[in-house]
Amino acid sequence: MNATSSSADMAAPPSSRVRKKSWKDVALANGSVVSIALFFIAVCAVFSLITGSFLTTPNLLNIVRQSAPLLIVAAAMTFVITTGGIDLSVGSVLALAATLSAVLLQAGLPWPLVVVAMLALGAAIGALQGFFIAYERIPAFIVTLAGLSVIRGVALLITGGYSIPVEPTSLFVSIGRAWFLGVPVPALLALAVLIVAYLAFNQTPFGRYVTGIGANTEAVRRAGVDTRFMTLFVYILSGMAAASAGIILAARLGSGSSNSGQGFELDVIAAVVLGGTSLFGGRGTIIGTVLGALTVAVIGNGLILAHMSPFLTPIVTGTIILIAIWLNFRLFKGAVRSR
Repeated sequence: MNATSSSADMAAPPSSRVRKKSWKDVALANGSVVSIALFFIAVCAVFSLITGSFLTTPNLLNIVRQSAPLLIVAAAMTFVITTGGIDLSVGSVLALAATLSAVLLQAGLPWPLVVVAMLALGAAIGALQGFFIAYERIPAFIVTLAGLSVIRGVALLITGGYSIPVEPTSLFVSIGRAWFLGVPVPALLALAVLIVAYLAFNQTPFGRYVTGIGANTEAVRRAGVDTRFMTLFVYILSGMAAASAGIILAARLGSGSSNSGQGFELDVIAAVVLGGTSLFGGRGTIIGTVLGALTVAVIGNGLILAHMSPFLTPIVTGTIILIAIWLNFRLFKGAVRSR
């Protein structure tokens, strides 16, 4: 490289100096999306043959409505895992937001204020965990595992283990139960989040920074990016997404329970990993995450329609996670070694 090109690179903005996606990156991402798309079609085909009610319009709309919280949190988790991190506390944040939503509504607070307060709470929890991860260098697994326990404990302490009802006449419940143009409102909210997430991940410098941090943090830092703040910010997004999922769930069920979202983090991680996002960081895909989340939702719905034991669902989900992690490792271990 000559002196002219070197000076031009140094003068370029940080976003242009962050590692661009190579043809190999694109091929791996596209391959993972195609594979999960084929798997999703196969799962739908199996359940459509097993039960005649699977492909009916009411059931498909029910799947989309019930999977809205999963889609929202999985979109945020894609950013987290792409940086090389993980957030195990999303289920507990969901439960706390659902619980506090019901408590605050019973206390007489206007529902828009409750929604804003819960989103702020999710952001605060994400910022706290992100601080320990990004600035104190504590592994994300440890920090969010502690958060999983502490946050769930706070929700249990508030409710004493009981569900707190939400007044059925409150406009708050329309967030989870209303329909617009024949489509459930939760599905529309999830769609809006997914569109923003897709554009942010693929069309903005922030998305390139997230990918670059997972691939080579030091290179991104030398390009002039505040990698610690970027890492903290993805956990803020994760906390807000989990809180919004809690709001939707409480509105749909008409109550807030500290037992909500148990095992939810496993479904979220399964969706993201199934979609092709690398657990080692540096590669992610929002489209793949959407397909992964819908696959997880379809499996749960199909097993119920097939009159199989509900206890079979976590077994199937856990098996899928194990297979996905194994394939993830086989596909990406060579890329990790080359960094």
